Amino acid sequence: MVESLDKQYVVGIDVGGQTTKIGVVDARGQVLAQTVIRSDNYEEPEPYLDEVAAAVKKVVEEANVSGKVRGVGIGAPNGNYYTGMVEMAPNVVWARTTAVPVAKMLSTRLNGIPVALTNDANAAAVGEMTYGAARGMKNFIMITLGTGVGSGIVINGEVVYGHDGFAGELGHVRVIRNNGRLCGCGRTGCLEAYCSAIGVARTAREWLEMSEEPSLLRGIDNISSKDVYDAAKEGDPLALRVFNFTGHMLGNAFADFIAFSAPEAIVLFGGLARSKEFLTEPILEAMNGNVLDIWKDKVKLVYSALKESDAAILGASALAWEL
Repeated sequence: MVESLDKQYVVGIDVGGQTTKIGVVDARGQVLAQTVIRSDNYEEPEPYLDEVAAAVKKVVEEANVSGKVRGVGIGAPNGNYYTGMVEMAPNVVWARTTAVPVAKMLSTRLNGIPVALTNDANAAAVGEMTYGAARGMKNFIMITLGTGVGSGIVINGEVVYGHDGFAGELGHVRVIRNNGRLCGCGRTGCLEAYCSAIGVARTAREWLEMSEEPSLLRGIDNISSKDVYDAAKEGDPLALRVFNFTGHMLGNAFADFIAFSAPEAIVLFGGLARSKEFLTEPILEAMNGNVLDIWKDKVKLVYSALKESDAAILGASALAWEL
């Protein structure tokens, strides 16, 4: 008991395809020190984890909490909570074709400090429940809208991991059954192919090709979701329709998600969620227009309350409080 009371700090690690964010967090959810390293400089996991361990030791020293760290939490693509492995993650070079026991390997490099790992969307859900918009909620669905569409499902205060640790891949629910877009997972018609940041940009490009409608987006090479957002803010009709289409597709999917877990709220997080002034109305219209009457207008749509620059670290760090 005395030892746990002395250890009032945790480390959060957010593993992305290009960068890894590492930070020390206190019990109030304040990030005391943080750093960023590259994830994509390594073909093999061993040298990558050597650098991660060195970075952890560095931020712990900078925060002046050496010997007071309770544990380390990691959020990573295809992270398995049960096994502590990152498994076949297509956007992570050193784990693209294999399963890497990241939690075990990092704990060894940190002299036995306990390490917990899950996928990035589940980490975001735990972060919101611990520090953010879902504090006090026992039943909610976290949807991350970024390069992809991720999700974390919380029922009765517990993240749902499923039999094998990979439950909650709602971004890969097929929303278009016939002639759907090719998704990065190799299947067609997934929600992610339409409602991720990449999906929004793709919708805009397709619609521009299908018409000669004037638009601020015409002439932009490699249109991004940020370009679509900027055009929508200027009142561009095509850009506004793209967000309306995206919001309705999300809302229709949320109506289906509500049917299996009856959440108090859907919590949105990620870069695309910053477009909430264009997404909220069509999401709610489609969600409440298609959900069973017993849930109509009962499920809240809320946006992450975590500081954007700290959110990934906070989400991952929240896992470590249970260690």
